[in-house]
Amino acid sequence: MKAKLFLFMMLLSTLSLFAQTEKLFDPTEDPFEDLKVTVDEATKLNKRIILDVGGDWCVWCHRIDAFMHSTEEIESLLDEHFIILKINFSKENKNEKFLSQYPAIEGYPHFFVLEKDGSLLRSQNTGELEKDKDYDKDKFVAFLEKWKPGKNN
Repeated sequence: MKAKLFLFMMLLSTLSLFAQTEKLFDPTEDPFEDLKVTVDEATKLNKRIILDVGGDWCVWCHRIDAFMHSTEEIESLLDEHFIILKINFSKENKNEKFLSQYPAIEGYPHFFVLEKDGSLLRSQNTGELEKDKDYDKDKFVAFLEKWKPGKNN
């Protein structure tokens, strides 16, 4: 009985933490309009765009976001060279029309690297940037260095 109660309490604790997780993706956003605004901003700032496709339901989406913001070198590269636009994919809104203009996605999160004018440069499976139960700093830095503006990829 104690073991069942312990497991039940652990489950409640985990669910409580998950429910408190910050919202990253908004199913009500219009990705077509958001991309237009982002292209204008990227053009002004001479930055490339990373479409970060995922959903609040996705543990790895939260994990990659935390990794990007808690790793100083990665956060610096992102701030200096990229604008991140989050694109929601969830049962509430799959954004199928918007995402149909890009290569098929195998898993989430997924990145599309765009030139400042919005043209596609790279479809990136973020699983390739993982290491164990997190992301690999060296792989992530190499990815950002390769795709920052001014690089002939």
